[in-house]
Amino acid sequence: MKILMLTPYLPYPLLSGGQIRSYNLLKNLSRKHDITLFSFIRKNEEKAHLPELQKFCRKVVVFKRRPAWDIRNLIISGLTAYPFLVAIYISHTLRTQVTKELQENDYDLIHAETFYVMPNIPKTNIPILLVEQTIEYLGYQTFAQKSRLNPLKPLLLFDVAKIKFWEKYYWKQASRLVTMSKEDKEFIQNQGARPLKIDVVANGVDIEFFERNARQKPEAPIVLFVGNFKWLPNKDAALFLARDIWPRIRKLKPNARLWIVGANPTQEILNLQKSPGVTVLGDVPDIRDVFSKASVMLSPVRNGRGTRYKILESMAAEVPVVATRLSVEGIAIKPGVHALVSDEAETLAQNTVEVLESPSLQKTLSQNGKKLVAENYNWQKISKKLDSIYLKLGKS
Repeated sequence: MKILMLTPYLPYPLLSGGQIRSYNLLKNLSRKHDITLFSFIRKNEEKAHLPELQKFCRKVVVFKRRPAWDIRNLIISGLTAYPFLVAIYISHTLRTQVTKELQENDYDLIHAETFYVMPNIPKTNIPILLVEQTIEYLGYQTFAQKSRLNPLKPLLLFDVAKIKFWEKYYWKQASRLVTMSKEDKEFIQNQGARPLKIDVVANGVDIEFFERNARQKPEAPIVLFVGNFKWLPNKDAALFLARDIWPRIRKLKPNARLWIVGANPTQEILNLQKSPGVTVLGDVPDIRDVFSKASVMLSPVRNGRGTRYKILESMAAEVPVVATRLSVEGIAIKPGVHALVSDEAETLAQNTVEVLESPSLQKTLSQNGKKLVAENYNWQKISKKLDSIYLKLGKS
């Protein structure tokens, strides 16, 4: 099949969950399909990564995204019905190129990653598959509700209402929808004004990649948190961990260390290392290096939806997991078998200390976790599921 894929970011290098997903799907699906990739970039330097993607795509075309705080984005979001999130990705150049591409080539399917690239697709009879990696408005809604910027709060909540409107609108415009979890599918079905065709295609992990690094035993136990801080729920989780959970852990395990790892740490996140035992590493060249030293992954995500890549990667790297229910949503985890799960700060701290103090529990969780992801969340299996959806939906 001939497929046109649109992504809001270049799928390489692998710095975020979305990039990991798009890259691995391209890699696996290119064996059966002829894929053209249209992608936004932030900086011209990103073009250096095009050769890696050209291995899997017939053609890769990139479009420079306007900086977030460009005055044009503010004008669009202020004077039109579009929210700020969508305004950033509205591109006359991209829409013109998509229109031209569809006129000159006989495509079977358009694959759109995230709803906010959808305004750049012209009216067409070609089936559109929309992939929702997370339900965007829920994350922004929580941020706006918790915001301490009281004078701006009404504006933030109004913008969130616009995100919600357009996200739901594009769910219905797509020919078919893909979510990361059964929970997201059910949530969207409950929001739809008409029956929506929704498939669940979970996220995955490259098992072999994580098997290449041997586990190391650090001098002091290391509690690990990983997440890209451009995603607001990760920022909330890190703050919750450092302020509410970590002091309880340190009281019971004074020699423990907390590593906070992830791209784009804000100043508020960087300031967390003022607390005893906390180190903010930010982005790291190879995530396997921190996984190999970590004693336990602690993921206290409290809002947002979608499958957490770092949970899957932790289990692939044989790092035992302690997490909230939302952190493991969409993954077939049995609490107490594959991970310890709780939503309360006190219990999360106790569970973490229990793992740190019990080598047998560490071994049980790490072995069960690795087996789970190896059998259910490898990219080959996930790509086959998406391939079957392509064949059902495509016009050929």
